Amino acid sequence: MLRITKEFHFSASHVLDRLPSWHQCARMHGHNYVVVLELSARREDLSDAGFVRDYHELDAFKKWMEDTLDHRHLNEAMGGGVSPSAENLAVWIFDLWTERFPELTAVRVSETPKTWAEYRPE
Repeated sequence: MLRITKEFHFSASHVLDRLPSWHQCARMHGHNYVVVLELSARREDLSDAGFVRDYHELDAFKKWMEDTLDHRHLNEAMGGGVSPSAENLAVWIFDLWTERFPELTAVRVSETPKTWAEYRPE
């Protein structure tokens, strides 16, 4: 199996309103997010150019992210009803983009340099 990844960055705010009121993340705050898309293919499924997918095609995700998430409030951008945790953000992005990129195998989301959430469906 061959895997490629590409990293993207955006800044946004959120409130994790399902936490106790004393928890610091229950208040509005923001992060400089890092999102990593992972795409995979078997060797025999590579494109004629030898790609899992041309990195240039991932520019569509970058534009969507900038238009939808960058400098937005994630509680609103994600449509409400879902706590905008890093875990839920990873699942939400995967579900939105797997049809466009069927090679998508995982989405990683970081809120801080030391924390990561990854969604990798089985």
